[in-house]
Amino acid sequence: MKLIILFGPQAVGKMTVGQCLAAKTDLKLFHNHMSIDFVSQFFDYGTPSGKRLVSMIRREIFEEVSKSDLEGYVWAFDLQSDWDYIEEISSLFESRGGTVYLVELEADLEERKKRNSTENRLIHKPTKRNVKWSEEELVKTYEKHRLNSLPEEITKQNYLRINNIGVGS
Repeated sequence: MKLIILFGPQAVGKMTVGQCLAAKTDLKLFHNHMSIDFVSQFFDYGTPSGKRLVSMIRREIFEEVSKSDLEGYVWAFDLQSDWDYIEEISSLFESRGGTVYLVELEADLEERKKRNSTENRLIHKPTKRNVKWSEEELVKTYEKHRLNSLPEEITKQNYLRINNIGVGS
């Protein structure tokens, strides 16, 4: 069992890379917005109820996949600072003999602004269809947070960092 965790800032291409991996392998893709957009039909993601439900759905999916006979799993998500959660999910898969791969994607703000309104993104992420709001959030997050790791900050064995500017799907 393989778990590939794709991470990086908003609109960097995590879902698109995950879709390509899933298409070329037997891995299944689960991206952040599959749970966020489902729950957002009932509760805003930022509310305590919304966050709890998203977390619960993700945890149950990870639990079942880690016990299954699936070849592997690609998880694309927007990582902010929740390495404890990454460690928890990684431990879940590793405790069952799985291998975890961390793939960090990076692209500059201008590239991510372009990607923010791509057809593929808007089809698969309903909460991003208000492109003006989504871009404002993208810029606000860029200004407020460090969205990629520092050189040699991540020391995991199965870690890869990719600058995917100019890389098409």
